[in-house]
Amino acid sequence: MFHEYKNIVENGDLVVVYSTPETMTTITVCSGEIFNNRFGSFRHSDMVGLKYGSKIQSHTGRGFVYLLHPTPALWTQVVPHRTQILYLPDISFISLYLNLMPGKIVIESGTGSGSFSHSIARTIAPSGHLYTFEYHELRANTARKEFDEHSLANMVTIEHRDVIANGFGRTNIADAVFLDLPAPWDAVEAAKQALRKDTIGRICCFSPCIEQVQRTTLALNEHGFAEIRMFECLAKDYEFRNAPLPDIDVAISGKKVSFKSVKSDKKRKRDEDAANMEEKDELPTMILTKPVDEVRGHTSYLTFAILAPKEHK
Repeated sequence: MFHEYKNIVENGDLVVVYSTPETMTTITVCSGEIFNNRFGSFRHSDMVGLKYGSKIQSHTGRGFVYLLHPTPALWTQVVPHRTQILYLPDISFISLYLNLMPGKIVIESGTGSGSFSHSIARTIAPSGHLYTFEYHELRANTARKEFDEHSLANMVTIEHRDVIANGFGRTNIADAVFLDLPAPWDAVEAAKQALRKDTIGRICCFSPCIEQVQRTTLALNEHGFAEIRMFECLAKDYEFRNAPLPDIDVAISGKKVSFKSVKSDKKRKRDEDAANMEEKDELPTMILTKPVDEVRGHTSYLTFAILAPKEHK
């Protein structure tokens, strides 16, 4: 479901229920069940047969929600956090630098909450394959169940394994390796063995602390990796508003333009109409933008390197 798209909601589908940008959740549609939120109740039977993206009114008439098709991007925002997860700025940057595309073979460790795993699977579908490893058995079993439920089992192989102690158990197979480990430098040798030797192999290490980056770069250099580079992704969101644009005649006449700001809570919830200014007279408007006051800061450092193919004599 996550790497394919369908138009109509059916019984048994996983659906993302969208209330606001900050309030989304997932449900499995089952006739007879009822979904409740602050807007009221929504019968699952009313959802069956609707197109994805449809707006459905609550039975109390107090509000509505949208029924969205699940995607890796949406899953990142609603996934149950079993560990710290990767967010879209890092996910997109890593996917670009690892040159992920359909048909690629990728190794990932550790799986964690499976946020990045879903994005990798969608990117390399339909002919690629992801081998993902998780040392925590319960998290590995939970992720395996999710991959099965999301129709990804045919392109994702998950294994409960300590890759630092036991390696990946695969040689000369992967186009790219992604390491999200406390000590990625201890897995660099295993990553080198797993990468293909007939083409350029790529590796990315996700590390919150600069001391981890230092030890990882030393290990990468020691094992023959080249073009070692480190990045930090700091995304900045912008908000917009409609503002009245009085002309010279209005200014000369002395008419006053009233502004009414929309107050937002700590999560910056916005009204559905996104209008945060009003005016008494009909005036032309213009759209203004500004950075949001609260910006997500440091998430991690991304260390990239390549392994050149071996020359055949």
